[in-house]
Amino acid sequence: MSEHDWLADRFENDRRRLHNVAYRLLGSPTEADDAVQETWIRLSRSDTSAVENLSGWLTTVVARVSLNMLQSRKSRREDLIEAAEAAEADPSIDPEQEALSADSVGLAMLVVLERLTPAERLAFVLHDVFGVPFEEIATIADRSPAAARKLASRARRRIRQADLNPAGGGGAGSDGAAGPHRAAGANGTASPGGGDAGAGQAGTKAELVRAFLAASRGGNFELLLATLDPDIVVRPDETVARSAVETGVHGAGQTPVDSEIRGADAVARAFAGRAWAPRMALIDGSAGLVWAPDDQPRVAFRFTVDGSRITAIDIQGDLAGLTIVFC
Repeated sequence: MSEHDWLADRFENDRRRLHNVAYRLLGSPTEADDAVQETWIRLSRSDTSAVENLSGWLTTVVARVSLNMLQSRKSRREDLIEAAEAAEADPSIDPEQEALSADSVGLAMLVVLERLTPAERLAFVLHDVFGVPFEEIATIADRSPAAARKLASRARRRIRQADLNPAGGGGAGSDGAAGPHRAAGANGTASPGGGDAGAGQAGTKAELVRAFLAASRGGNFELLLATLDPDIVVRPDETVARSAVETGVHGAGQTPVDSEIRGADAVARAFAGRAWAPRMALIDGSAGLVWAPDDQPRVAFRFTVDGSRITAIDIQGDLAGLTIVFC
């Protein structure tokens, strides 16, 4: 195999990850493709014989290319939104890739990230999403490591102050086409994440649940943390705790849903980067998530909120008596 062919194979192995980096930085699938292509051109023209970590080298290059594109970009927020909507409707985009991108950088998140400066966006995305050390980010951004750390910190504060919640379709107050599902059984269960007091509060709760799910699946630790109250508690019911019921939550290691979890940091670490596909639902009239393989509800995730933060998540494997309406 020639050196060029070897580099091409290595690049293809990293292509999806590089596209994810560029997409999160640029918010446009088309621009992300351009950044990845430019990265390949630079790789093919470079002497990489002394490069010990080629994947890291490629990440640095695609980040630099994306940063240059951010700094020279003339389009504004409206153009990014149009690009995101076009991506959702483009059948040529890999569905798996698009699902990952949509979860981690949803339409609302694109708007929030666009409020950051290019340097803040770079520091936040590379460090908080991809775990790139500040020393490497400093080199890309032409700043000191301390300055890069401050950029990421400032970005986190601005993101927490912004509205991270997706708006629009499928809200908790809408009627589900599938109709209500009442779990079999005669015994009712308590409603720790019970019904909302009014339409406004219900809307806020549904948006928080969506934001929690998107940040969890996208592996956005800081965004996930921003949805949680510092004293949040996650409580599995006896069915989950004692029977090790499958919850549909997978990822790096197993989510410790067999015991209570307390504190925002612990909860965020338990759920960040999880591959799961629950459905939005009204659970006894309150917004929540339901894992329903083959459209059969198996586990309910019931949320309690206080203002703009989630204060509790109750994971129920015993669905007896619950009324579930998919949104």
